[in-house]
Amino acid sequence: MKPLTVIGFLGSTLDASKFGPSRWNKWRPSVGLTMHEDLRVDRFVMLHGSAHTRLAEYIADDIASVSPETTVDKRVLNLNDPWDFEEVYGKLLDFARAYPFDPEAEDYLIHITTGTHVAQICLFLLTEAHYLPGRLLQTQPQRGMPTGAPGSWNIIDLDLSRYDSIATRFAADSAESTSFLKSGIDTRNAAFNHLIDEIEQVAVRSRAPVLLIGPTGAGKSQLARRIYELKRVKHQVVGPFVEVNCATLKGDGAMSALFGHKRGAFTGAAADRPGLLRTADTGMLFLDEIGELGIDEQAMILRAIEDKRFLPVGADKEAASDFQLIAGTNRDLGRAVAEGHFRDDLYARLNLWTFALPGLADRREDIEPNLDYELDRFAEREGARVTFNKEARERYLAFATGAGGRWAGNFRDLAASVTRMATFSPKGRIDSACAEAEIARLTRLWASESAAVDDGLEALLDDGALDELDPFDRVQLAHVVAVCRRSRSLSEAGRALFAASRARRTSSNDADRLRKYLARFGLEWAQLAA
Repeated sequence: MKPLTVIGFLGSTLDASKFGPSRWNKWRPSVGLTMHEDLRVDRFVMLHGSAHTRLAEYIADDIASVSPETTVDKRVLNLNDPWDFEEVYGKLLDFARAYPFDPEAEDYLIHITTGTHVAQICLFLLTEAHYLPGRLLQTQPQRGMPTGAPGSWNIIDLDLSRYDSIATRFAADSAESTSFLKSGIDTRNAAFNHLIDEIEQVAVRSRAPVLLIGPTGAGKSQLARRIYELKRVKHQVVGPFVEVNCATLKGDGAMSALFGHKRGAFTGAAADRPGLLRTADTGMLFLDEIGELGIDEQAMILRAIEDKRFLPVGADKEAASDFQLIAGTNRDLGRAVAEGHFRDDLYARLNLWTFALPGLADRREDIEPNLDYELDRFAEREGARVTFNKEARERYLAFATGAGGRWAGNFRDLAASVTRMATFSPKGRIDSACAEAEIARLTRLWASESAAVDDGLEALLDDGALDELDPFDRVQLAHVVAVCRRSRSLSEAGRALFAASRARRTSSNDADRLRKYLARFGLEWAQLAA
């Protein structure tokens, strides 16, 4: 067995007694812990103030008389105010850093029975954080035993996995937290569930900024609010949830909206404005689409994150706000940094905890539980319960989870789709006809959205020709058209489009090759050059 060292405070009240034989009629924890036959203490590090030096010497002598094998190491630790948490923790931390711990050579127990409640809490925290590399020791008098008996002792192991009931409770609490973040939706996508597990751990254990990335409608805003509500339930924030869409902050008004202004700072500033950052004090600030902020606003946001201070517009005195930050974006911020549109120091500050939310099309197995969730939301919002009949549900889910379900707007598309079907079902039942009508509506909607981003092919081809285009051909043709429109001649466009393959041919006529490609779609160079 390795030697055992116990570290603890001298109990100025519990260890005190009359200096005489009667002291053995009282339970004294520092003496009692060395009197147990089943607890051999090789060294007792006794912390005490200078005012209690005589008591410390007296206790050390009594320990020597009952446990000669125990070496008492008296350490003076003076506290101006033993109830001042900051002072007690700071001096105990200094002690822990200076003490020559050697866990490979000896074991340590931290005695938390003596000392003020503040000292006991600090010993617990330092042990949990491994500044004190040991386990906690509790002692107490034992009922029915003589008053001078050593009492009982118990070791508290902070490895909660050793306690089945506690481990089970913590596992249930963690599962409840992740379900809370998912709004109670029984999601089935393994990657998404793992992502939520990670976010739950970060949310309850870290105050650092969190960056949520993902396409529009992927649920960044809703998840940010659920993170806030989870931290509020756990009493980690007390202030409000403040959501800001940075894409709406443009020009001079951006600074004023975020950081506030003083009266008279600019034309129209008729009164002081606190600003959204100050409104979020002690709460949470969600900066959605943070990639849309201007460079100047980014610099001030960085200062506010790091120093909790910023300068309102027109003010000569800084304001303070201690908020937790969640940022959201659908942009590639790394690319934005490379292009000079986003500050690299702000990106580095945000990039500690980055979570990429997948779009709905990437987690199709979650469409069915989210369908039920949206029906529940409709019932809460409108006060009317609407359900699917079996055939309609099967038909809608077959479309939604199949190749035809593009879900370009992600969960916003799904929410809107459910709302439409529920609204067109006044009898509370979505039937097959209603589902088919919605499927047709979504198909038209997504087709028009696809056409809208194809560089105006609808202006070159009639509806029949467009309908005959496969999506692959449409993307390729749109790129060819774009190259042609920015080229000065057919030959120049051909050289740009066929640059790689030209090197592998013995002869080439890029203009003729491009002319034949355009002819497949009934197009001529003159149309594009015009």
